[in-house]
Parts: sequence; C-alpha cells; structure tokens
Amino acid sequence: MDAIIRPDREASMSMQNHSVAIIGAGIVGLCTAHALRKAGWQVTVFDPQEPGSQCSFGNAGALSEGSVAPLAMPGVIKQAASMLLDSTSALHVPLGYLLPAMPWFARFIAASRPERVRQIATALHDLLAGSVRHHTELASDIGCAHLIKTTGQLHLYPDAGSRDKDKASWQLKSDFGLAMQPVDRTTIAELEPAVSDAYRSGWFLPDEGWVSDPFQYSQALARANTDQGVAFVNAGISHLRRGNDKWHLVSGEQSWQADHVVVCAGMGSRALLATLNLSVPLESQRGYHLQAPHPGVTLSRIVVLADRKIFMNPMQGQLRIAGTVEFGGINKPMNEQRALLLKDHALAGLDNLNTSGFTTWLGHRPCLPDSLPVIGPVADLPGLWTGFGHGHLGLTGSVNTGRLLARAMAGQASANELAPFSLSRFS
Repeated sequence: MDAIIRPDREASMSMQNHSVAIIGAGIVGLCTAHALRKAGWQVTVFDPQEPGSQCSFGNAGALSEGSVAPLAMPGVIKQAASMLLDSTSALHVPLGYLLPAMPWFARFIAASRPERVRQIATALHDLLAGSVRHHTELASDIGCAHLIKTTGQLHLYPDAGSRDKDKASWQLKSDFGLAMQPVDRTTIAELEPAVSDAYRSGWFLPDEGWVSDPFQYSQALARANTDQGVAFVNAGISHLRRGNDKWHLVSGEQSWQADHVVVCAGMGSRALLATLNLSVPLESQRGYHLQAPHPGVTLSRIVVLADRKIFMNPMQGQLRIAGTVEFGGINKPMNEQRALLLKDHALAGLDNLNTSGFTTWLGHRPCLPDSLPVIGPVADLPGLWTGFGHGHLGLTGSVNTGRLLARAMAGQASANELAPFSLSRFS
C-alpha cells in the first residue's frame, strides 16, 4: 500500500486531498485516527513513542462522563491557598514553580466565576455525553470489549460532613444528569467489603465506567487502526509550516506533507504550536500512580477516596492507585515522596492491602486553566486542527473528541458546537 502521507521529496507525485496527519499517538490521537479513517480519510499518525505509552498508559482508567465540574470551582482561591504549599496535599505547587505558574493560575481563578463555571460544565456535558456507551461500542468493534467495565464507581468520604465540603461540585454534576445514589457504611461494606470502616459516606455512580487496562485498550486501538489502513510513523515532529497549500511536518532532516494536520500531542502541543507563533496556556498536571501487583484485596469497580483525591482501579488482578495534582513543569523528575503518599492513602482506605513489589509512574496530563480541551480548527490557518488539553478527562473524552473532529473536518459540526473549545478563547 502506498504511504498515506508522502515525504516532501515525493511532492511531485499525485496526492489525494483527503490526507491528514495526526501528531500524537495517545488515546485522543488514536480515537481521532479511528474516526477519521472510518470517515474515509487517509490517515498517518506521528509519534516518537509507542502508541498509548505515555499518559494513556498510566492514567486511573476512569470513564467519567458525568465529571462536568471544572477544577476551578467558586471558592477555589480559599481552598487552594491552604493546599498549594503543603507538599502532602492533593494539589501542590513547589515554591520554585510559583512564579512560572502565576499566569496560568490567574486564568484558572478567572474561570472559577459562577457564570463561567456553568458555561464550562455545559460544554463538558456536551462533549462527554454518551462516552461510556461509545467506549463500549468502540472496544467491541476492535476486539477488546472485556476491557470496558460498567459496574459504576464508588466515591467515598469519612463522613457526611467531609462529603458536604464537595457539595457544590456534586450538585453541579447532579444538575447535568449524573445518576448518584447515597451510600452509608452498610451499603459501602456490601458493595466493597475491603473498604476500611474509616469510610462511612459517599456516592455510588451506577452509570460511570472504567477500563481495566488503558494501555491494552490503546494498543488494541492502534492495531485496529493499522488493520484499517492507518499508517504510523515513529518520529517526533518538531515544527510545522504552511506552504503551497500543504502542511509540512518537520523532524530533524526529514519532512512530510499533508493537506490537514491534527495536533493531539498532549503537553508537546504547546511547543509545536509555538512554532506557528500560537500561544497556549497549557500546564502539566503531574499525575502519579502506584501499582500493587499482588494487592491481596478485591474490588469490583473503581473506588475513589474522594477526601484524598485518589482513584483505586482493580486492573486485572493488580491495583492501581492514582491521583494527586502537582505542578512543576515537564522537566522536573518524579517526586518519589508524592508517589509514596499514594500508598499511605490506599492503606488508610483498604483493609489488609498488600503493597509489596509496587511500581510507581509519573505522567504529564495536559491541562488548560478552564478545564476545557482545545478541539477544532485554528483560525486563519486552514487545514490545522487541534485535539488536546483534556486534563484528567483524556481517556473519557477521547472517543467523543475523535467523533467531533471527524464531523468538524467534514463540515458537519456547527460553529456553536465548536466555540467552547476554540483556541481563540485564549487570545
């Protein structure tokens, strides 16, 4: 089969005007490739890493289509002030990174206005609606239906008082249709006997889902894309330029051309768009996980210790403990203390948990200050599209992002539908 995107040296050869280059082989890029190929596009995916091997490898595995509350809720300034400088808190910014992070936090605080929060929640609801069902359908289509679980999620607190501290967030989710069932200690013990008696209140979310191995899911999607004719190029694209009605993708001495480009490069999207003089307020939510290979306890679903902001996912017999938000950029190495905190949190929530032989991981979740991704066309640059910045909702939002981009690129998505996700909102 001919290469879908021809190198510049072959530019004289014929080329159909349906060629699209996707930069980034994470779950968002893979879902976008799948949707575009299904729509008839000639698709090539560029990434220097193995498909699904970055954030798509280490995330918590949650499919949370009801997670419409942004990180910046009203009152966030008061809450954040007591957390930012505490190295053990769920949200931490090292002293040395406070100044570089200030422009981002200024936008973050502005996004916490009640009227803006409602707009953000509306946009997230529209983007995420049906995502659990769509992931279930996609996994079935690509032969890995067993990886998508629909046993719900359990979000727990020590008592009703601590649960009520998050009342505004839960009320917002409920307003947008999230099914929520209150649980007490008796119900918690019935649903998950391994949960410690320290957790006595919370919510059971019956319609939320989870993935028992996000990396396997990504790998299955990559294989299915290849089988359908999507090409994968193991190259890191360093910059983009527009010329002769084509997009030119450059990696060292090599270059390729395409009619359209979709940037799905996670944190790498910021530097890539900077080569076009486009500024994006993208920061890394440095997310950690700790994985216990022989936990000695059994869970039937994702259990969230909501007061500690950690997710516990029973991944095919192992237990992944994921969570916390740390700022500090993409170059700082793993903070081992932050990773080990996850073990302490899990031991407080589960009786008889065995964490011996654990492994740790750090990933860079691409986060924009208003908790909305950037999806759609880039103004004044025809053929350039974006699909990044999903923060902690990358897995959940990936399948619908791919579908939305496929419709937008076919001229079937309205301007109003795309407006909340436009890059121009940061101009």
